Amino acid sequence: MKTIVIGLGNPILTDDGVGVKVAYELERILSNSRPPAANHDIFVTEASAGGLRLMELMIGYDRAIIVDAFTNGRNTPGKMHRMTLDDLRAVSPTQHSASAHDTTLVTALDAGREMGMHLPDEVVIYAIEVENVIDFSDEPTTAVAAAIPGAVTAVLAELERINTE
Repeated sequence: MKTIVIGLGNPILTDDGVGVKVAYELERILSNSRPPAANHDIFVTEASAGGLRLMELMIGYDRAIIVDAFTNGRNTPGKMHRMTLDDLRAVSPTQHSASAHDTTLVTALDAGREMGMHLPDEVVIYAIEVENVIDFSDEPTTAVAAAIPGAVTAVLAELERINTE
Protein backbone atom coordinates (compact mmCIF):
# COMPACT_ATOMS: atom_id res chain seq x y z
CA MET A 1 0.00 0.00 0.00
CA LYS A 2 1.26 3.44 -0.90
CA THR A 3 1.68 5.71 2.11
CA ILE A 4 2.44 9.42 2.21
CA VAL A 5 3.85 11.11 5.31
CA ILE A 6 3.35 14.87 5.32
CA GLY A 7 5.05 17.22 7.77
CA LEU A 8 3.00 20.41 7.86
CA GLY A 9 4.02 23.87 8.90
CA ASN A 10 6.22 26.86 8.32
CA PRO A 11 9.78 26.03 9.39
CA ILE A 12 10.61 29.67 10.17
CA LEU A 13 7.70 30.28 12.58
CA THR A 14 9.17 28.71 15.73
CA ASP A 15 6.89 25.80 16.75
CA ASP A 16 4.76 25.89 13.58
CA GLY A 17 7.58 24.04 11.80
CA VAL A 18 7.44 20.98 14.08
CA GLY A 19 5.79 18.82 11.40
CA VAL A 20 8.44 19.76 8.86
CA LYS A 21 11.23 18.94 11.31
CA VAL A 22 9.67 15.53 12.00
CA ALA A 23 9.43 14.90 8.24
CA TYR A 24 13.12 15.79 7.75
CA GLU A 25 14.17 13.37 10.49
CA LEU A 26 11.92 10.61 9.13
CA GLU A 27 13.38 11.07 5.67
CA ARG A 28 16.91 10.83 7.08
CA ILE A 29 16.13 7.69 9.09
CA LEU A 30 14.27 5.93 6.28
CA SER A 31 16.96 6.67 3.71
CA ASN A 32 19.73 5.39 6.03
CA SER A 33 18.08 2.38 7.66
CA ARG A 34 16.43 0.46 4.85
CA PRO A 35 17.33 -0.55 1.35
CA PRO A 36 15.73 1.85 -1.16
CA ALA A 37 13.39 -0.90 -2.43
CA ALA A 38 11.87 -1.23 1.06
CA ASN A 39 10.81 2.43 0.99
CA HIS A 40 9.24 2.50 -2.46
CA ASP A 41 5.72 2.58 -1.05
CA ILE A 42 6.53 5.34 1.49
CA PHE A 43 6.86 8.95 0.40
CA VAL A 44 7.84 11.62 2.94
CA THR A 45 7.28 15.28 2.12
CA GLU A 46 6.54 18.64 3.67
CA ALA A 47 3.83 21.19 3.00
CA SER A 48 2.73 24.54 4.28
CA ALA A 49 -0.82 24.51 2.88
CA GLY A 50 -3.98 22.86 4.08
CA GLY A 51 -7.41 22.19 2.66
CA LEU A 52 -7.52 21.54 -1.07
CA ARG A 53 -3.76 21.74 -1.61
CA LEU A 54 -3.14 19.21 1.15
CA MET A 55 -5.82 16.93 -0.30
CA GLU A 56 -4.15 17.16 -3.73
CA LEU A 57 -0.89 15.87 -2.23
CA MET A 58 -2.72 12.73 -1.07
CA ILE A 59 -4.14 11.76 -4.48
CA GLY A 60 -2.94 8.30 -5.47
CA TYR A 61 -2.03 7.19 -1.93
CA ASP A 62 -3.80 4.51 0.11
CA ARG A 63 -2.81 5.87 3.53
CA ALA A 64 -1.62 9.20 4.86
CA ILE A 65 0.15 10.25 8.04
CA ILE A 66 0.18 13.96 8.81
CA VAL A 67 2.32 15.64 11.48
CA ASP A 68 1.37 19.18 12.44
CA ALA A 69 1.39 21.79 15.16
CA PHE A 70 -1.76 21.96 17.28
CA THR A 71 -3.11 24.77 19.38
CA ASN A 72 -6.38 25.03 21.24
CA GLY A 73 -5.68 27.84 23.70
CA ARG A 74 -5.07 25.41 26.60
CA ASN A 75 -1.87 23.84 25.33
CA THR A 76 0.64 21.68 27.08
CA PRO A 77 3.57 22.37 24.74
CA GLY A 78 5.09 19.15 23.45
CA LYS A 79 2.07 16.95 24.19
CA MET A 80 1.24 14.76 21.20
CA HIS A 81 -2.16 13.50 20.08
CA ARG A 82 -2.88 10.72 17.59
CA MET A 83 -6.02 11.68 15.72
CA THR A 84 -8.17 10.30 12.94
CA LEU A 85 -10.29 12.21 10.45
CA ASP A 86 -13.28 11.63 12.72
CA ASP A 87 -11.38 13.27 15.57
CA LEU A 88 -10.43 16.15 13.28
CA ARG A 89 -14.03 16.48 12.14
CA ALA A 90 -15.07 16.85 15.81
CA VAL A 91 -12.57 19.63 16.59
CA SER A 92 -12.83 21.50 13.28
CA PRO A 93 -16.38 21.48 11.99
CA THR A 94 -16.86 22.46 8.37
CA GLN A 95 -16.50 26.20 7.99
CA HIS A 96 -16.46 28.39 4.91
CA SER A 97 -17.06 25.35 2.72
CA ALA A 98 -18.26 27.62 -0.06
CA SER A 99 -14.78 29.13 -0.33
CA ALA A 100 -12.00 27.08 -1.91
CA HIS A 101 -9.45 29.36 -0.24
CA ASP A 102 -10.02 28.16 3.30
CA THR A 103 -11.71 24.77 3.08
CA THR A 104 -10.85 22.38 5.90
CA LEU A 105 -8.97 19.16 5.19
CA VAL A 106 -12.05 17.10 6.08
CA THR A 107 -14.18 19.07 3.60
CA ALA A 108 -11.50 18.85 0.91
CA LEU A 109 -11.16 15.07 1.31
CA ASP A 110 -14.94 14.63 1.24
CA ALA A 111 -15.14 16.70 -1.96
CA GLY A 112 -12.26 14.81 -3.56
CA ARG A 113 -13.92 11.48 -2.83
CA GLU A 114 -17.19 12.76 -4.28
CA MET A 115 -15.28 13.61 -7.47
CA GLY A 116 -13.89 10.07 -7.63
CA MET A 117 -10.29 10.83 -6.69
CA HIS A 118 -8.15 8.01 -5.30
CA LEU A 119 -7.58 9.30 -1.76
CA PRO A 120 -6.34 7.52 1.37
CA ASP A 121 -8.80 5.29 3.17
CA GLU A 122 -6.86 5.90 6.37
CA VAL A 123 -5.57 9.29 7.50
CA VAL A 124 -3.72 9.53 10.81
CA ILE A 125 -2.74 12.89 12.25
CA TYR A 126 -0.04 13.37 14.86
CA ALA A 127 -0.80 16.77 16.38
CA ILE A 128 1.83 18.29 18.66
CA GLU A 129 0.70 20.98 21.06
CA VAL A 130 2.77 24.12 20.54
CA GLU A 131 3.71 27.25 22.42
CA ASN A 132 4.80 29.83 19.83
CA VAL A 133 3.64 30.00 16.21
CA ILE A 134 4.00 33.76 15.80
CA ASP A 135 7.67 34.66 16.22
CA PHE A 136 10.18 34.10 13.43
CA SER A 137 12.74 31.44 14.32
CA ASP A 138 13.92 28.25 12.71
CA GLU A 139 14.25 26.68 16.17
CA PRO A 140 11.23 25.40 18.11
CA THR A 141 10.69 26.12 21.78
CA THR A 142 12.32 23.72 24.23
CA ALA A 143 9.21 21.61 24.96
CA VAL A 144 8.30 21.25 21.29
CA ALA A 145 11.88 20.40 20.29
CA ALA A 146 11.86 17.71 22.97
CA ALA A 147 8.70 16.21 21.42
CA ILE A 148 10.24 15.70 17.96
CA PRO A 149 11.99 12.37 18.72
CA GLY A 150 8.77 10.95 20.19
CA ALA A 151 6.81 12.04 17.14
CA VAL A 152 9.39 10.42 14.85
CA THR A 153 9.15 7.19 16.86
CA ALA A 154 5.35 7.29 16.74
CA VAL A 155 5.30 7.73 12.94
CA LEU A 156 7.87 4.96 12.46
CA ALA A 157 5.69 2.67 14.62
CA GLU A 158 2.67 3.68 12.53
CA LEU A 159 4.56 2.84 9.34
CA GLU A 160 5.56 -0.52 10.81
CA ARG A 161 1.96 -1.23 11.77
CA ILE A 162 0.83 -0.32 8.26
CA ASN A 163 3.47 -2.56 6.68
CA THR A 164 2.50 -5.60 8.76
CA GLU A 165 -1.23 -5.42 8.00
